[in-house]
Amino acid sequence: MRTPLDHEFVRAAARAADRSAAPLAAGPDEEPAGVAHRGLARRVKTLIAAYRSPDSALHGSGQAVAAALTHLHALRATQTATGLFAGGDNVQSPPDSAFTMNDVCDAHVLAAGAGPELSEVTAALADIAGAATAGLLTGGVHTPNHRWELSAALARLHRSFPDDRLLDRVEQWLAEGVDIDAEGLYSERSANYAAHVSNPSLLLLADVLDRPDLRDAVERNLTATLDLIRPDGTVETVLSRRQDQNGPFPLAPYLPHYRLLAIRTGRGDFSRAAHWAAAGGIDDPDLLAETILTPDLRHELPTPTPEPLPRARHIPTARLASRATTTAHSVLYSGSDVPAFRRIRSGLACNPTFLRLFAGDAVLDAVRLAQGFFDLGPFRAADMERLADNRYRLTETLSAAYYQPLPSDLRRDDAAYSMADEGRFSAAMAFPDRPQDEVSRTTRIDVELREDGADLRIDISGPRVPWALELTFRPGGVVEGAVPLDDGRWCLTTGPVTYRVGDDEIRVEVQVEAGEPLAGPDRGDVLRYDPGQDYTVVGGTDATTGNRVYLGGNGPQTLSVALRAGRPAPAR
Repeated sequence: MRTPLDHEFVRAAARAADRSAAPLAAGPDEEPAGVAHRGLARRVKTLIAAYRSPDSALHGSGQAVAAALTHLHALRATQTATGLFAGGDNVQSPPDSAFTMNDVCDAHVLAAGAGPELSEVTAALADIAGAATAGLLTGGVHTPNHRWELSAALARLHRSFPDDRLLDRVEQWLAEGVDIDAEGLYSERSANYAAHVSNPSLLLLADVLDRPDLRDAVERNLTATLDLIRPDGTVETVLSRRQDQNGPFPLAPYLPHYRLLAIRTGRGDFSRAAHWAAAGGIDDPDLLAETILTPDLRHELPTPTPEPLPRARHIPTARLASRATTTAHSVLYSGSDVPAFRRIRSGLACNPTFLRLFAGDAVLDAVRLAQGFFDLGPFRAADMERLADNRYRLTETLSAAYYQPLPSDLRRDDAAYSMADEGRFSAAMAFPDRPQDEVSRTTRIDVELREDGADLRIDISGPRVPWALELTFRPGGVVEGAVPLDDGRWCLTTGPVTYRVGDDEIRVEVQVEAGEPLAGPDRGDVLRYDPGQDYTVVGGTDATTGNRVYLGGNGPQTLSVALRAGRPAPAR
């Protein structure tokens, strides 16, 4: 049964659109200097949606129409002879042009349904779409999500300008299969691209092509994402293979998808996520257009179900586990692609953070283990073994080699040996042809995700080399019990350390079970984070910022680390 209309949601969406569109309508003849083609198309779409919406201050505004035409002329000027758009790092990019064309086609639907007052706008949009069709029809892509963005643009073109060639091309892309795994994660495991590209594109394709299987894929991804929502209202990104893996991603961009499927399916957990996504207010100017293009969005959400606590989730395809209780929310991760590919690369999951812990306002953003072993970088587990409920083992073995002289039959009089990469560096040394002596080091971390935090047992074997455990706390709190090193850095020596934010705290206790004592604050050579040579060779880093507490020493070593969420004891 369809729920009543949610007038307040639509009004909030109109206010968000007006905040973007009103300044443009106030100067309708101003040339939009410095705005890229994607921004131009999005502005046009927002202006037309505001013109059409009775809840917008620009409803029926001639100035909104004039501003849209000004932006359309600028957008047409960015089209090249191929019909694709100029600008950006990707030259005449079909997928980048598809992002723009999706907005152009939506704007065309909005304008065509608005009457003769927008006939000039409708014609300009049709002209831009017609010029781009050939380039999008034959164009290629270079990332997984581009297939669905480009397919959505072709489907939208067909919706407004029917052409069987467009549908045939969409079928070619869809025949590859949607890149979603058994746990509901897309292959890029990116919150950003799920929210902004894959989910909206697949929902559009499902509606235009009448493909409920594509809608089911989106529902599976949104279901998986429920367990990735963190207490601070962001979505976990440590598992991502894209640019968002090193920073927080807000839940807000998921709002239209959770809202739409909650309304269509009646799922209370999706309704809860939609409410949470809108908790900070609605700022997306595109939502108003979506409420017109997809009328289901205008309806009230079904009754949300409460967040289930406690809960635990293990996602083996991403090697990620989490546990959430009323006291703590922990995330354990070992899904880096670096151990398999032995390189840092765009499109690989490279983040070396293996643990996070949320305790109210006290947040341990990252736990990382730096290790001085042939400059191969910090600990990135190659395996996650589930030992029992909420207990896991992370393991990494690193190896490097010393190379012996070439066999006599492979030596060259000109010494022009082949350039080869041996995993750490490249040289004209014909590495594969040489006998080698390997040096190995194995690090094993057993982790129990507890109701009130996490227990770690770290075992470092192999030669005597330095290591440092880095605990990065989110700014805003006070470190107690550690020795200051310099700005934002502390050293844990023997006693417990507490990080306190208001009434919330995380307590850290360490016990050395085997090996040398922990390094003191005078050991600056040990108590530091080293990103490894893949970053330092080009002067880069993936280091965290915030309040960083270090403990370290020289391996081999076995130690236990207890992390406890709680509240400070009352003063006597």
